[in-house]
Amino acid sequence: MNITLPSELEQFIQAQIATGRYASAEEVISKALKLLEEWEKGYQQWVEETRQKVEVAIEQLDRGEGAEVEVVVERLREKLDKAREAQR
Repeated sequence: MNITLPSELEQFIQAQIATGRYASAEEVISKALKLLEEWEKGYQQWVEETRQKVEVAIEQLDRGEGAEVEVVVERLREKLDKAREAQR
């Protein structure tokens, strides 16, 4: 298989080889594809978990078990504030 890469990616690959961590462009690309595969698997898992959570939430709402919108918004604001504090 022959692949033509933009010059920026070729430079990146050469820089990775220059670090000594990789012996060839094939090693760099192989590592990149393995990481992409792991990311895709994680993303697909997240999508499935989110879909399941949404289904559960819809069932709860259908049973009248939902929270007031104001309560949900307040909880989200609290989580956002905590996340902002943690970044400081």
